Amino acid sequence: MVEKDINRSRSGRRARLEKHAAPPKTNPAPPGASGGSYKPLARDEMNRIFHTALELLEYPGMGEVPERLGEMFLQNGCNRLEDGRYSLPSELVRKVIEIAPGEFTFHGRDPSRSIRVGGDAVYFGTGGAAVQTLDLKSGKYRPSTLRDLHDFTRLQDTLANVAWFTRCCIATDVENNYDLDVNTAYALLRNTTKPVAMSFTLAEHVAPIVEMFNIAAGKSASFSERPFVKAHISPVISPMRYGEDAVDVTFACIENNIPVSCITAAQAGATAPATMAGFLAQSLAETLASLVMVNLIKPGYPMVFSNWPFVIDLRTGAFAGGGGETALLNAASAQISNWLGLPGGVASSMTDAKSIDSQHGSEKGVTSLAGALAGGNLIYESSGMTASLLGASFEAFVLDNEMHSATYRILRGIEVSEESIGYKAICDAVLGEGHFLGEAQTMEAMERDYVYPTLADRESPDKWTEQGAEDAWSRAREKVIEILENHNPEYLNLEQENEIRNIFNILN
Repeated sequence: MVEKDINRSRSGRRARLEKHAAPPKTNPAPPGASGGSYKPLARDEMNRIFHTALELLEYPGMGEVPERLGEMFLQNGCNRLEDGRYSLPSELVRKVIEIAPGEFTFHGRDPSRSIRVGGDAVYFGTGGAAVQTLDLKSGKYRPSTLRDLHDFTRLQDTLANVAWFTRCCIATDVENNYDLDVNTAYALLRNTTKPVAMSFTLAEHVAPIVEMFNIAAGKSASFSERPFVKAHISPVISPMRYGEDAVDVTFACIENNIPVSCITAAQAGATAPATMAGFLAQSLAETLASLVMVNLIKPGYPMVFSNWPFVIDLRTGAFAGGGGETALLNAASAQISNWLGLPGGVASSMTDAKSIDSQHGSEKGVTSLAGALAGGNLIYESSGMTASLLGASFEAFVLDNEMHSATYRILRGIEVSEESIGYKAICDAVLGEGHFLGEAQTMEAMERDYVYPTLADRESPDKWTEQGAEDAWSRAREKVIEILENHNPEYLNLEQENEIRNIFNILN
């Protein structure tokens, strides 16, 4: 009888374990977890950097200010200096920070995929303008194509930890700039309903492409009511001057109610100081110059304060996206944006590796975790980008998606309660079978608290060898091939498809 009871107990435990072998029904580490626990700067250090940024905006001020923007500056208390630069008074900058929204909704075409940008919520997404793609078949880099952009877009559409998608590569096979912008927009609309972002080469491209957005929005709505595309713009060129074409694009986007990410991309030791404190002061001043511009055009307009610190290798001048300095500077940038109460974005999850190897994993892991712990609201470049942003990889997309699960789990932290401590469960195990396997508390925690990877291997060396000794990159490639063969979304209906093709030169 005792033996039967033991067997029954073992078989019941086995059944429970088998039941829970499948992935948890509820994602234990969803996007949007809270960051902000890592604070590389003390409060007085942030104050000092902020005050230096204000001083820089007053003098030497901003150069190469387009005429239309200069008139707005003069109407709002700015001064034109003798050398043609414009001095932005600290009172104006502080006022703009006060009226700028601290949060806004980044809409998905599918409302259930929308995200709230700001506060302490952290979301990983994409970015970049890779001109090369790591080919799935050859494993070598080749020029990126429009077909690649379509494939990347529908691949990420299946990845739960990629919260929004910015076109990650440039279709180098599309020579005409207008056709490039049109077909980039089309690829985003056709292949995903997540929040998406793109760049516009010229201001005159914006309004016609918004017509495409209106078609995608459907007859019962308009794009301007729920804008599901965000524009990436770099209105300020380091050091401390505006770029006229990008300023014009900003005006056009605001006229068409397209939310904006105004990106500062200074490089330490090249277009900004090599000292980290000096870099942060200049880069902050430049991003504040974008914030002032946007809020003078339309007060309270949704803008992601995208202060992206970049670093070069001072020995060679090569871009260095995966170093500890990049991780530290982006974390500090995220901390400052949060301190100012602005929805922020950082480019923290980059790698200089060309292949999916240990360099790729270590650099991505360090930089992405630092940016997330510091509370970067939108973490750009965090999925699929390789080779110092010159390349994009299909395999990297799915590997990074799994990495984000671990990061979100770290951000979620540890819930401490009477139930989670489980004094009685500990006593029962100590005085009973001497382990916690199969216990109700263990099974509940398994569903609630643990993330289980599908690409990382946790088997013993012997079993791993028996199963073919496959590495993560190979498993990732198989996953990508499976997704691209089977996930062919049709997010534009036939009527929308025909209308878009009748108006625009769609090349794919």
